[in-house]
Amino acid sequence: MARVSLPVKRKLIQLASALIYNAHLKGFGDASIYQGKIKGVCVPGLNCYSCPGAIASCPLGTLQNALSNSPKRFPFYILGILILAGLLLGRMICGFLCPFGLIQELLYKIPLPKLKKNKITHMLSYLKYIILLVFVIYIPLFFAFKEGFPLPAFCKYICPAGTLEGGLTLVLSNPSLRSLAGVLFSWKVFVLILILAGACVVYRVFCRFLCPLGAIYALFSKISVFGIQVDEHKCTNCGQCVRHCLMDIKKVGDKECIQCGSCKNVCKFDAIHWKHSKKSEV
Repeated sequence: MARVSLPVKRKLIQLASALIYNAHLKGFGDASIYQGKIKGVCVPGLNCYSCPGAIASCPLGTLQNALSNSPKRFPFYILGILILAGLLLGRMICGFLCPFGLIQELLYKIPLPKLKKNKITHMLSYLKYIILLVFVIYIPLFFAFKEGFPLPAFCKYICPAGTLEGGLTLVLSNPSLRSLAGVLFSWKVFVLILILAGACVVYRVFCRFLCPLGAIYALFSKISVFGIQVDEHKCTNCGQCVRHCLMDIKKVGDKECIQCGSCKNVCKFDAIHWKHSKKSEV
């Protein structure tokens, strides 16, 4: 029996994650949002709360809403979830457990000219940290303390996953919502189109440059329990792994590495392996 390759395994895991996150299939039929008990639980990847199929919450949306309530209550729950997920998996979540990452990877397979990583993309990779600080943390806190009302700025003004999974799905299937869609919704659709078009020519364009959830998990890259690591005794610093990688990494396992494991196949010296399991493929 043929052995399933790592890239195929990863795609299957990504697909399974997307299906599990959005297991409320009935919601797609009647354009309703699931409100069961597990809706209060956060999935690790980016998956909109308002998606009709979503059975749980998005960590970014939950974090923004929690910060909006911070004058009354400290967001222990969501910070604990993010820290736990980061310590266990780090950006392996980006590589294996994020539905929007899967969508971008599939779009990148469209046969169009591709923009390879360069000095500019390396610089743009820092933009997601600015978005995290401004749209996910500062603006929700500012409006909570100064204005007294919540404003989840990233979800409201940027998040393409929310527009694709929640906004478009609900608006297109609900005539009353279509009549209420205004300038803000048009802006969100415009942002979504730009990102989806960009994903056709730039590998994981949203993950690399704009995703604040990836920025959070990147903080745990060096200390996460699971992920990719390099055996320094075997490594010859040939740089083949970095050249092969489509992300803006400077070395395997750094903050821009999504721990996908594709570099394992190009290392001639068997210096790259999964933490705690040198022989395992996943």
